[in-house]
Amino acid sequence: QMALAVSLNLRTYLRIQPGSEGRVSVNMPNIDTFLSWDVSSLHTQLPASRAGLQSAVEPDPAVVQKLREYAGLVDGLADTRSLAVLTFLYIYLSVFAESRELPSLTMVVWSELPTGAGLGSSAAFSVCLSAALLACRGAITCPAVEAGQTARWSDDELELINKWAFQGEKIIHGNPSGVDNAVGTWGGALRYHSGKTKPLSSTPVLRILLTNTRVPRSTKVLVAGVRDKMTKFPAIMNPVLESIDAISCECERTLMEMASRPEIQHYRVLEELIDINQHHLNVMGVGHPSLDRLCQVSLAHGLHSKLTGAGGGGCGITLLTPDTDSLEVERSIQELKDCGYDCWETSIGAPGVLHHSSSSLKEDVLKVLNCN
Repeated sequence: QMALAVSLNLRTYLRIQPGSEGRVSVNMPNIDTFLSWDVSSLHTQLPASRAGLQSAVEPDPAVVQKLREYAGLVDGLADTRSLAVLTFLYIYLSVFAESRELPSLTMVVWSELPTGAGLGSSAAFSVCLSAALLACRGAITCPAVEAGQTARWSDDELELINKWAFQGEKIIHGNPSGVDNAVGTWGGALRYHSGKTKPLSSTPVLRILLTNTRVPRSTKVLVAGVRDKMTKFPAIMNPVLESIDAISCECERTLMEMASRPEIQHYRVLEELIDINQHHLNVMGVGHPSLDRLCQVSLAHGLHSKLTGAGGGGCGITLLTPDTDSLEVERSIQELKDCGYDCWETSIGAPGVLHHSSSSLKEDVLKVLNCN
């Protein structure tokens, strides 16, 4: 099956500064986490083997367990806070393992992405963390940024950032596909097929509404349900999967055409593909009444929506076209909020990981990042 993954323009910001002598501090206000360790005690946690920065070695369960104990994280606890701390410690120690010289630093993270909503917030964190620590270590450059501008790393450097971010995702998710960290690294749109990701050469930036139904869901349970349906009704389910594959191919073709010159006809095609895709996902059993409600509300205003992420609740996206009436958008947002959902207007097809100049950041983000 071929799938398309597209970046979301809700960004995660991470800043690393030299810390007070002999301390490593982590400030993550989104998840109410403020921790500090002594560099000398971190030295005792350095992995014995030094595999080199280019290889970004698979996390060793024994090393991860040792770090859990060191950080005082309850065994088996998989909450956002514990996993973020574990990922930081693992990547920090692994990146600096070769130099045997652990720097004192303060890391501050601020994200516009809601956590646990299936929008790849953990991958965004892993990508930012890898880029910042690799730059700190001198393994990648620190691209020069003009005032008010952003800069991108070279493809080889992005490849290395992605490799390390994937290791972070393994600590958080166990067995991730690697799609989320790849999207966070390269941005735009990616084609995912047979375990391999390939960035699309160019993609349009599309305006969307992003809605979080705030209905919690379990990816594991949903995946098991789909597998069960496949086993029970192969003659029914296989054509559905083939059809979803064809939708992805048609969508890819449309996006490639739109990149050079978007026309209203392209948006009409995308709207139809969104509707068909959403119906297929319901057939597969990953829909939810909260998502049906989202589709009904937006359709009443002439807008088309589908679920995104694992389904079973979680989030949905609504396409906004150049001829969408702004009044209808406002009414849709209000109605969705009245349903108890969170709703933002944002865009997809945004750039991946970037080095920001401080003057390119919004005031509220700067305020958080400047707090030590």
